[in-house]
Amino acid sequence: MEFAAQAKQAKTASRVLATLARAPKDAALHAMADALAAASAAVLAANATDVEAAREAGTSEAMVDRLALSSPRVEGMVAGLRSLAGLSDPVGDVVRGWTNANGVRVRQVRVPLGVVGIIYEARPNVTADAAGICLKSGNAALLRGSSSALNSNRAVVAALRQGLAASGLPEDAVQLVEGDRGVTGEMMAARGLVDVLIPRGGAGLINAVVQGAKVPVIETGTGNCHLFVDATADHDMAIAILLNAKVQRPSVCNALETLLVHSAAAPAFLPKALAALAQAGVTVHGTPAVQGYSAAVVPAGPEEFDAEYLSLDLACDVVESIDEAIAHIRVHTTGHSETIVTADRGSADRFTAEVDAAAVLVNASSRFVDGGEFGFGAEIGISTQKLHARGPMALTEMTSTKYIVDGDGQIRP
Repeated sequence: MEFAAQAKQAKTASRVLATLARAPKDAALHAMADALAAASAAVLAANATDVEAAREAGTSEAMVDRLALSSPRVEGMVAGLRSLAGLSDPVGDVVRGWTNANGVRVRQVRVPLGVVGIIYEARPNVTADAAGICLKSGNAALLRGSSSALNSNRAVVAALRQGLAASGLPEDAVQLVEGDRGVTGEMMAARGLVDVLIPRGGAGLINAVVQGAKVPVIETGTGNCHLFVDATADHDMAIAILLNAKVQRPSVCNALETLLVHSAAAPAFLPKALAALAQAGVTVHGTPAVQGYSAAVVPAGPEEFDAEYLSLDLACDVVESIDEAIAHIRVHTTGHSETIVTADRGSADRFTAEVDAAAVLVNASSRFVDGGEFGFGAEIGISTQKLHARGPMALTEMTSTKYIVDGDGQIRP
């Protein structure tokens, strides 16, 4: 189908969704979850085809991990849809309201964005999460996944559309956009048909959409996430957080990429930390100050402190103060998630006040920066920009507002 036709169908569907109360949307989410659970074997078979093709093409294991589904991951997608049904519906919420002196009543009310186009790489679980979030918030979703996940996405979207049909809602509320790169260009130029675009993936994809789109864009960001171990940090706590942030799932955007250690903590902390990282299979790319603590540390080039490895690799340096740590982060951050481990409340307060990122953490792993972990049910992505949305984008972030003005015949003098 031509993209323009798909977009028009999405626009029509979005008008239906915008008028729905919570109950039919929640029923549809459960029906979509039921259909996806029933299609689990088909989804896994389709995904196995994609994974095999990716490996044959020489795709890195980090990207294969993003692409691969398993029974637990499909179960997680199903659970995500059900959890969305249990959350409050933001549509219709009154952000603020007042009555003017002349008796005119003004309310600012949450409304859907309309048609949301999502352009993303690999990660077919995003397909279900994005579709569910868009539906619950009253939006139609046009899903442009990568060619590497085409078979997986076809299977997932087929199940979701089956659930929509079973619940009596328009199937065109969720559509998979296929075709060559020209279709992506059509999406980016579709003002009047697509209300907002959300790119999710690597820096190349995000920059291409941000720079080329005529449709408004909510920018998700790459994650060059830092962990600063302060002079007063509890070393056991710091190592536990370090390993979780780096190793638990290294291919995701909230995984740790750079470790900064205060020089006062380095002599006691770094030998233990480097040994723990080596045991976990992590290659540390360090400055000379770090290399002195372990022969296993490989030299880090300056450009590596701007890297999003998405693998079991970690950049590391020693800094003389919290000021130097903050200065380093300001130069190299992508504005995603930044962490301090410290026992000094003053240092924690300085770090949270002076570090500019979508999420700043104190004594906790950056892996918590996630819509599900925040209690949002799921997320479409982590926004690192400052307009409209910042941080995990879930139901509320998929709404805009409009003003409703009630009067009794008042006219402006």
